[in-house]
Amino acid sequence: MNFLQKHIEALIFCADSPISLADIIGCLTEMFNTEVSHEDVAVEIQNLINEYEDERYSYHIVQISEGYQFLTKPAYQASISILLKQQSKKRLSTAALETLSIIAYKQPITKAVIEQIRGVGCDYAIQKLLEKSLVEIKGKDETIGRPLLYGTSDKFMEYFGINSLQELPSPKDFSQNNEIGEAAIELPDVDLSSFQDNDDSKS
Repeated sequence: MNFLQKHIEALIFCADSPISLADIIGCLTEMFNTEVSHEDVAVEIQNLINEYEDERYSYHIVQISEGYQFLTKPAYQASISILLKQQSKKRLSTAALETLSIIAYKQPITKAVIEQIRGVGCDYAIQKLLEKSLVEIKGKDETIGRPLLYGTSDKFMEYFGINSLQELPSPKDFSQNNEIGEAAIELPDVDLSSFQDNDDSKS
């Protein structure tokens, strides 16, 4: 492994979130005090990706959320899921999961619209999603009172392993019923279990 590749590997390994090609080049340029070729860095990243696909490694480099990150290979996700389940002391309630799915498919969306869809208040659920950085404030609506607009964050895409919202599964059904509480949004084929706990008393 050459000198440049080792530094790129270290940057990807140490980054706490997917690191972009531009950020990698920026770090290397500052460190070497000279311009680093975009093409050279891209080639070395691909070489690293190829190397870690070898079965000797239980992890690999994945391009995700417009960056690169070391992730465990799918074959080992079952054991990792058990570890995360054991270590997690507080996960999101079912109410928060429902709120997250609504925001994901209807964003940008106000709290009032979320509550109309769910049929119950969602202050607590939105607060938990904000605390976990899965959603973020996208601005203010132009309606009376200028309510806040909520949308998913980069961390949401990072967690679900997607690069854009267009990669989300298509909802099975969006109810057109106008009666409060009957408009449901499903999140098919997406594993939300690692956020779930047994405390659904708050919404």
